[in-house]
Amino acid sequence: MKTIPTATRAGAFAALYALTRAAADVADHWVQSDGQATTKGQVDDPEKGTTAAAGRRACLAHVGSYVGTQAAAVAVGAKVLGIRITPGRAVAALAVSAVTHYVADRREPVRRLAEATGKGRFYNLGGPLGGAYLLDQAIHHAAESVAVAILATATPRT
Repeated sequence: MKTIPTATRAGAFAALYALTRAAADVADHWVQSDGQATTKGQVDDPEKGTTAAAGRRACLAHVGSYVGTQAAAVAVGAKVLGIRITPGRAVAALAVSAVTHYVADRREPVRRLAEATGKGRFYNLGGPLGGAYLLDQAIHHAAESVAVAILATATPRT
């Protein structure tokens, strides 16, 4: 097996992260439907008339379009830039992105984590687009870093 020079891996990581991050922003803020955005975190609450099942369905639909957008951006970008991505690594990276995105976007896990780590007040700061959104995005950025590290370790094209 050919050893990949560190500079090549670092360059691939940087390029793939930029592609992944841009695609994530587009997917989260333009591709995601209004219904998905407002429903994906729902839990069973008879007083509000919400159900966890509706929240799970909306979140799954959003995650599907999210990883699809990331996959398309990375596939095109990697081809243009000459970055080799193996199918196995692509599947693993998309799985990391999908699973972590689903968990975070169900909202309750992020709220619980915030409370457990002493960030509960920050989570509630500024409503849903304040601390809760920022902590959600931090989780997405961290998970994308792991996913891109998986992608960037394949042998580069020569």
